[in-house]
Amino acid sequence: MHISILTFDGFNDLDSLVAFGMLNRIALLGDTNWQVRIASPTGRVTSMNGLTIDAHEDLSQLARADAVLVGSGMKTREVANTPALMEPLRVLNPERQLLAAQCSGTYLLGRLGLLGGVPACTDLTSKPWVVESGVDVVPRAFAARGNVATAGGCLASQYLVAWLMARLKGVDAAREVLHYFAPVGEKQEFIDRALGHVLPTLPALAETA
Repeated sequence: MHISILTFDGFNDLDSLVAFGMLNRIALLGDTNWQVRIASPTGRVTSMNGLTIDAHEDLSQLARADAVLVGSGMKTREVANTPALMEPLRVLNPERQLLAAQCSGTYLLGRLGLLGGVPACTDLTSKPWVVESGVDVVPRAFAARGNVATAGGCLASQYLVAWLMARLKGVDAAREVLHYFAPVGEKQEFIDRALGHVLPTLPALAETA
């Protein structure tokens, strides 16, 4: 299983790295076929807070990913208006991939025509220009329909992770990962909140929760 976390220069550290850490829990449990990769247009990218990281793969690998999580950042609108950066993203296809977007990443999915007019989530800072682009923004932390999910707010990463886990590994795996990362003394509350957002979007899986 190959998950790409799309990460551009000026990225939001939490959006990319919280998801990266949580999703990698499956690999740490011994699943050698589970790969979570930072995908960037350059070999190194620097976050909005000055953290520089090495990418695992370039954008040419997006087509082979089973799931792609689109992070946000300070330069999202610049990315959206740069054809050389947007063209490689046109391989994204919700008919054969799971697509998840965090905050201003929702803007990129909208510009690519991948939201299909369905309600989507973003953060409060990005909301005005995401709405202006024609995306129907709803005031919620998480929304999903079919193979596309969006989330609003940095710490809503956990909901995208839970959704991806439930779709790719099942609800039990999602629950285990959430339990591992949840604050001590609040684990059940943390799990219930996350799955409360996700399970209604997974009618076929809800019966196993």
